[in-house]
Amino acid sequence: KVTNVVKQEGGRHEVRLASGETFTTTLLIGADGAWSKVRPLLSDAQPIYLGVSLVETYLLDADVRHPESAALVGRGSMFALSDEKGLITHRDGDGRITVYIALKTSEQWVTSSGIDFRATEAARQQLLNHFPDWDDQLRALIAANDTELIPRSIYALPVGHHWERIPGVTLLGDAAHLMSPFAGEGANLAMLYGAELAEALLAHPNDVETALASYEETSFPRSEAKAAEANSNLSVSFRSDAPQGMLDLMAQYAHQEG
Repeated sequence: KVTNVVKQEGGRHEVRLASGETFTTTLLIGADGAWSKVRPLLSDAQPIYLGVSLVETYLLDADVRHPESAALVGRGSMFALSDEKGLITHRDGDGRITVYIALKTSEQWVTSSGIDFRATEAARQQLLNHFPDWDDQLRALIAANDTELIPRSIYALPVGHHWERIPGVTLLGDAAHLMSPFAGEGANLAMLYGAELAEALLAHPNDVETALASYEETSFPRSEAKAAEANSNLSVSFRSDAPQGMLDLMAQYAHQEG
């Protein structure tokens, strides 16, 4: 595990590990997530809490074990949104259904809510209390889950996050473009940028700086657009008139496809 990175001369960086080991590299790619240890070399930006927490859980082998929920979710995604909260689900390729219980909360909610997420049954009941008058089919997405409950506070880097070129180092994935999951693009961009960075390095085997500059020039505007989309989608999902904003958004997507 990386604990610190120290800039040295000539585009070199010393990486310090929790084990006490160190190594020096002429090319450092910070793909170390939301709380990156590499990012401060390039940027002062810090993740910002977006006012929403998700609790992640799963319905396993849904068609067999949870046929009513499987029919409700269908073969893709299902959003149930109202009163600044929601149940957001999608079908996975292995037959399970991922369920996100979404609530507008304070940044400290995970630790201050009084919910012990390690005690799954009790936590499940406490989460159901947030949806007292919701339809039983929707409440079953919480009541009948098969796995532990994993709380996730939603953070993002500022839209348009970028940095000036500094020799020997760049960022990739959440370290570079952390965004909410409400555009469904964070992991997609990370995989795409990993491939594009590799291609840039192969195209300029004797000029790392040109490769990194090319990679960043392409990735910055694309990341900005997707981050803005993610923020907008999150906003409409938890507006006071939800689910109308999401219905309007889906209609817009359908018109664009049509």
